[in-house]
Amino acid sequence: MTLIKSISGIRGTIGGKTADNLTPIDAVKFASAYGAFIKNRNSNKDKVKVVIGRDARISGKMISSLVANTLVGLGIDVVDLGLSTTPTVEVAVPLEEADGGIILTASHNPKQWNALKLLNEKGEFLNGSEGEKILALAESEDFEFADVDDLGNYTKDSSYLEKHIKEVLNLDLVDVDAIKKANFKVVVDGVNSTGGIFIPALLKELNVACVELYCTPNGQFPHNPEPLKEHLTDISELVVKEKADLGIVVDPDVDRLAIVSEDGAMFGEEYTLVACADYVLGKLGGGNTVSNLSSSRALRDVTEKHGGTYTASAVGEVNVVIKMKETNTVIGGEGNGGIIYPASHYGRDSLVGVALFLSHLAHQKVSCKTLRDSYPSYFMSKNKIQLTPSIDVDAILKQMATTYVNEDVNTIDGVKIDFAEEWIHLRKSNTEPIIRIYTEAKSQKAADALAERFISEIKELIA
Repeated sequence: MTLIKSISGIRGTIGGKTADNLTPIDAVKFASAYGAFIKNRNSNKDKVKVVIGRDARISGKMISSLVANTLVGLGIDVVDLGLSTTPTVEVAVPLEEADGGIILTASHNPKQWNALKLLNEKGEFLNGSEGEKILALAESEDFEFADVDDLGNYTKDSSYLEKHIKEVLNLDLVDVDAIKKANFKVVVDGVNSTGGIFIPALLKELNVACVELYCTPNGQFPHNPEPLKEHLTDISELVVKEKADLGIVVDPDVDRLAIVSEDGAMFGEEYTLVACADYVLGKLGGGNTVSNLSSSRALRDVTEKHGGTYTASAVGEVNVVIKMKETNTVIGGEGNGGIIYPASHYGRDSLVGVALFLSHLAHQKVSCKTLRDSYPSYFMSKNKIQLTPSIDVDAILKQMATTYVNEDVNTIDGVKIDFAEEWIHLRKSNTEPIIRIYTEAKSQKAADALAERFISEIKELIA
């Protein structure tokens, strides 16, 4: 059973039985629930509008067609961006004065997965209570479809590649001239999804020489699409071979950004946000930042260096955004390479991340590796334990919190245990049937050892 319903959207594998996987019937059901929700909260309007877009997954065209026509059947006008990115749809919703948006993407999941990611009228992810209302609507199937004379209108709009790039280039802290003068050469791994269209197009506008790797948007992911070190050997080798200044890697829907240094070493997914924050805070003379509990301590260190305050949120983009708004944050995001820059919009955006990172590198006039070496050095270990229906995750997490009650324990999202020199965060994933186990320490050996220790302890509890 892979159909997962959460504040991150509706996600599942294609094929199989209804209610167990993301079948056409499930796609129609949840699109109907979302459409009914949007109509209910805009009951004063004669017509409501929803923007949709998709990544390049093999199932994308099918799922997108089902969702679009379901919305039309509800009497909702649909603006279809076609092959797009998550941040592009987020940018398009307010520009279109739409009432919501749906992105058809399973983000970093393998090709057999797809999902409906749901947005509000600001182009931001729905919060938990809104998500619960949609799940309740789906369960009750309380939908009323439109008469033939009141069907929605369907429009395709391919202009948002240019519009999104223009919006990024117009940001005050994106120094287009400095980037152009730097004469960067970059290798781009678009994992054969829409990043292979959008990132090279952005780099072209910045006069950056671009070597394309896996940039054909056919949905045939050439490696595991999660931008982690073990999946990125091809780009690491090509960066060195091409004598490039850096490599840029995005996930299938282009909201996560990883950087490869000129020597082929990973800049560190966690350090994408650290570097961009260092640049923004330096230019603004300080400011506050937010990342989630599973993110590196390095962001806290850099924020405090610039005189700002760092705050941790629960995992999940919507939780990060809520905390950012509460603390008047100038930049934030997630340690998985997700940059949220409010001057643009409240969503993880790899195009914004690329532009800020290249601006920083151009201003510093140093190599990618030298820039990385300038930051506090922490090492993370990211592991997971596969779940079965018989495992009581909540009981396991509660037991861990009890066992380590004398340490600094945070339970707002799973269990995070802060030790003096290291930390571990245990939580049930919103997007996969797994327990995520993140650790960080002053060396890779120590981070790995901490993870192994807790994996052993959890397996003893499961046995």
